[in-house]
Amino acid sequence: MNVREILSPAKAELASAGFEEVDAEYLLAHLLGISRMELHHPLRVESALGAFEDSEDLEFLYKQLLSRRLTHEPIQYITGLAYFADLTLHVGPGVLIPRPETELMIDRIVSHLKNLNAPSSVIDLGAGAGSLALAIATQVPTAHVVAVEIAPEAVFWLRKNIEAVGADVRIIEEDVETALEGVKADLIIANPPYVPNEEKIPNEVKDFEPHVALFGGPDGMDVPRRFYRAASRLLKSGGLFISEHGEEQGPAVAQALSQDFHEITLHNDLTDRPRWTSAIRN
Repeated sequence: MNVREILSPAKAELASAGFEEVDAEYLLAHLLGISRMELHHPLRVESALGAFEDSEDLEFLYKQLLSRRLTHEPIQYITGLAYFADLTLHVGPGVLIPRPETELMIDRIVSHLKNLNAPSSVIDLGAGAGSLALAIATQVPTAHVVAVEIAPEAVFWLRKNIEAVGADVRIIEEDVETALEGVKADLIIANPPYVPNEEKIPNEVKDFEPHVALFGGPDGMDVPRRFYRAASRLLKSGGLFISEHGEEQGPAVAQALSQDFHEITLHNDLTDRPRWTSAIRN
């Protein structure tokens, strides 16, 4: 059996159920232990297929993966991997899947830190799997990066990713409102839960990703305001705060930050939606 014979019916099944056909390739590559691009290299595929005693074993395992995807389980949970800013991160149940749309935040942060021309301190509030903290730590090795995360399941993946990447990131397992008492940082980044409690979201998000990392209260702003108070407490005067939020929440975020911050600026993400705000501590 060749790759096309395996993929064609799988792609058709996924497409008929409203899924991206490319998911079939990611799942097969995962099963074979190769990259998706390597599926187009016959010698690499032939070598990977050698790990299976016969085609029936491969078909059985592949159908199991397809079945999981057809229940809307995120492909990142099935493969155990997510990609963000040139990083390959381990993810699974209990941790929010990193979204590439917010990678422009990293560009802004890296540019800011490099312009400081001195070792800087960075705090990632609600670090999750560590996508933001690790992107900063790998792109600005002189930065002292601290990741604050209280959810045990998320801390498991955060620790795993720090070890896998080999970056120097310190973990603080504490609530953002009490963590790091007395510390002052040059930059704070946050991706708080900001989805309004009653907002309808895709099944693969609602049914699988942790609600504690998604929902922020009736209007989505209760939890973010806790993060903003923490940022105000932890930032040096003149320090930079950057936070992700919903595309309709920009004005509410600006209002919440207005007392302690200035130069409050709304930014678009990679899909050109207003997705994050930067501000300077008074």
